[in-house]
This record gives sequence, C-alpha cells and structure tokens, in this order.
Amino acid sequence: MAQRLQSRTYDVVVIGSGSAGLAASVSAARNGARTLLVDAGPSVGGELLSGLPLNACLSARGEWVVGGVLRDLLDRCEAMGGLVPPYFDWRSLWLVCVDPEIMKIACTLMVAEAGVDLLLNTFAEDVAVEDGRITGLVIANKSGRTLVTAEVFIDCSGDGDIAVRAGAPSEKGGDDGAFQPVTMMFRMQGVETAPLLDFVVDHPEHVGLGERPDLVHLDKRDCARRLREQAVPSVFFDGRKPFLSEAIARGELHPCGILAVCPVSPARQEVSLNTTRLADLDATDPTALSQALPRLIDQVWTCVGFLQRRVPGFEQAVFSGLAPRIGIRETRRIMGLEVLTGADVLTGRKRDDGIGKGAHELDVHGGGREHRREMIRAGGSYDIPFGCLVPRDVLNLLVAGRCLSATREAHGSARVMGTCMAMGQAAGTAAAFAAGSGTSIRQLSVQALRDRLREQGAILETDH
Repeated sequence: MAQRLQSRTYDVVVIGSGSAGLAASVSAARNGARTLLVDAGPSVGGELLSGLPLNACLSARGEWVVGGVLRDLLDRCEAMGGLVPPYFDWRSLWLVCVDPEIMKIACTLMVAEAGVDLLLNTFAEDVAVEDGRITGLVIANKSGRTLVTAEVFIDCSGDGDIAVRAGAPSEKGGDDGAFQPVTMMFRMQGVETAPLLDFVVDHPEHVGLGERPDLVHLDKRDCARRLREQAVPSVFFDGRKPFLSEAIARGELHPCGILAVCPVSPARQEVSLNTTRLADLDATDPTALSQALPRLIDQVWTCVGFLQRRVPGFEQAVFSGLAPRIGIRETRRIMGLEVLTGADVLTGRKRDDGIGKGAHELDVHGGGREHRREMIRAGGSYDIPFGCLVPRDVLNLLVAGRCLSATREAHGSARVMGTCMAMGQAAGTAAAFAAGSGTSIRQLSVQALRDRLREQGAILETDH
C-alpha cells in the first residue's frame, strides 16, 4: 500500500553513528547546526563498543595526534572509570583502550548533550539527487518512511552507501577482488596478568616485540621485560611464529595473522581478543555478511578453549562477551577531490590543507596468516587533506571514516578509530560552516576550517 512520506528538515544530517559519525554529529551540533544522526543499529558508537583499542590517537613516538571530540570522549570515559591509560605495546604502537560498557554510556550521553537529534533502528533507504545535489534522504523505521532534507549530508556509514547512491564514484577492495578480513571481537574475564607476561618474557620468540629499532633500542627479550614491568595485559601473538602456527596446524586454532590481547577493564580483569577472521568477503553483500556470523562465532569459541588450555593467565578465565556486530575493515572507498596515497602515509607527508592526522602503520590484513605492515617514517604522522572528505560529483555531501578517498594502501592506515574521529570532527565542523553561511562545500575556506578546528581542540600540527 502506498504511504505518504513524512518530512523533516535539518541543517546537517549524518548517516552512521560509529566513531566518525559520532564525532561529525557532535561537532556539527556544537558549531550551531541543527543536526540529525541516523543509524540502522540499536546504539551509538559502532566499533567504539567492540573492545578494540582506539588506534592512532598517538603516534608510534607517543605524541598525541588526535584531540577535540576524541579527547572529550576519553575524558568522559576516564571520569567514569573506564579508561586504560595510554601505553606502549613494546612492538610499534601506543594504544588507548576503553571499557566498552562504559563507552556505551559515554557515546550516548555525548550525543545527547551536544543537542543532536538521534534516530536509531532507522535505515537510510534512498537518496533524491538533482543537478548534483542531494535534495532529500528517505529514511525508514517502524514509524514509516520520512523524507529528510538538509543543507549538507555526511556519509559516515563505513560502506559509503549514501555517497554511492547519490552518484559519487567509488572503489571497492583490491583489484583482484580481495578484501581485508571481517572479524568478531570478543572478551574474557578473570585473566591473570602476571603469568601471561611471564610467559612472554620466557618465550619472546612467539610474540611481536621491538619492531621499531629506530625508536626502541632494545632486543626482543628486553622489550618483553619492559612489557612485564608495565603490568598491562597486552600481548600480540604472531600467527607466523611457532606458538600459534603449531596450534593452527594441530587444528586447535583457526588460521590467523595475530592473536591480540588488550586490556579493557582492570577491575574485572577483562581483556579483548582480536583474532577471528574471514578474508575476501564483500561486507556490502548482506547475505555473505550474515552467513559469516556463525563461522566467526565458531572461531571465537574455538579460541576461548585454546586460550584456557594453552595460554598462561587464562586457565581460570571465562568468556564474557561478543562485540555488538561483525567488525568490517574494508569495503568501499569513495573517490574525492583528493586521494590519500600509500606514499603520503609512509613518508609522513604534511600539508597546508590538512584537517586531521593519521598515525597508524600501513596495515593490510589478508587471508589466513597474511598480514602486511609498514611503519610511518620516524614514527610520525601524516596529514589528511580536506579533499579526501569531498566526493566527486555530489555538491552537498561529505564523507568521513573508512570510506574516505584513499588508495587501498593508505586506507589500511586511515581506517582506524582515532583517525576516523579526526575526520568526523572536520566533516561536522565543515558542514556546520557551510550550512550556516550558505557556502558551498567546495567554496569553503579550508584555512578558516583549520582555525576553527584548532580552537575546538583538534591537533593539526605535531613535532613529527
């Protein structure tokens, strides 16, 4: 039966409430825009709720490279007892870990206090476009279908769904049809830190340690001792080393590149585990993604048993939870006015039109134990130009998050949550500027945008 469309009007509409969408919507609202945040799921936060570390908040040198909304969110988590202080993994990265249960509360309160209108369980169904401008977004939920109009739209869907439907060009995965693996994060409680780190000291050959000789002037055994002194249950078992590779050969564990243990709650002795994987799956295909869920959960349960049997410190640990959804590393990349390249990342390229920084290594996971990792020069950071957030062929749309305009190599670095929040803050601020002044996104003064971002705590300049 035909149904009459309801209607709503805003200055800025953000699609997707993950790390980029949260930062975009909060920033747009803080800068005076009437803002709507739409998400198909039941909660705000996306991968922020998975237990993953928030990578690229700091560079490999330990220098903060993301501020603003991200720091506000972390401060809120810390005040609620849910932040693990930043630490070095004695491999190559500085990590920021958060209790995902506290993060659920912090994300929701931050969006509400910014004055953002929120619609959860709401699917962005269709896009109306005229002369290269989005004239309306059709959303659907249990209340029916609604036509939402706005001056500026921001696609933070991860998959670039709105940008593609509006006519923006895109690329997907690798030229050979490869996609980085999807993953199901999980958590375990009752993990004893001392036996775990003693095992690393006794067997440093099984784990990733001392991978930056230019920054860490220690051998693996010394790095292992420093890790134990730090007393944080953080270990990156390497899938190519004997401990995991032999377990995989025996059928005790699924093929994997890493088994990453990271702290989420010292009070509960709880850690998150990043290891499950299914590669070369197109996560924009709902059937394929749905069929992946039981396979990933089977890997989770297999790994729980392996940890309890084989890894010191896990003998009495218990399974405590799954991430709210499958983690997706890679689908579409929207082609913008600028394209971030692998060379930009690896050389730590700085730019006058940078609106945020990335600092995560070039990190492309493959099938089985395949895992390509390359470090940024001098452990520094690179700048993301504003044009990477501006899609070609659509005049009033911005993108932020892992659907940014980038080559596949560069995307392997920029897709992480710290960088996504930097992009989101820039996109939300730019959208509010454009909506408030009647200025086209393409006519926006990037220098004025940079000035406002600095005023609101974003980090645009670093020592390295």
